[in-house]
Amino acid sequence: MTARRLELYGSRSCPRTADLREHLEWRNESFVEYDVETDSEACRRLQELIPGSMAVPVLVENGMVTTVGWQGRSCIVSRGQLHRAHKS
Repeated sequence: MTARRLELYGSRSCPRTADLREHLEWRNESFVEYDVETDSEACRRLQELIPGSMAVPVLVENGMVTTVGWQGRSCIVSRGQLHRAHKS
């Protein structure tokens, strides 16, 4: 069985990123976290994964997006600023 590779794309400014990180840690999941506001390469990869959207957090499993936002909420990264968004 191949191990899962989990990547968390988010922002330190986004409380939803913190919530998803806490959930993964509680489940004892191994993951790599990227801050798209401070890591331009991670920001570029996120744009390739979900073109046209800069919603965080984003959870990627083995190269495939599995989760955008957390529990119906997300933050939008835009021009170095973060805006909280709620999905209706």
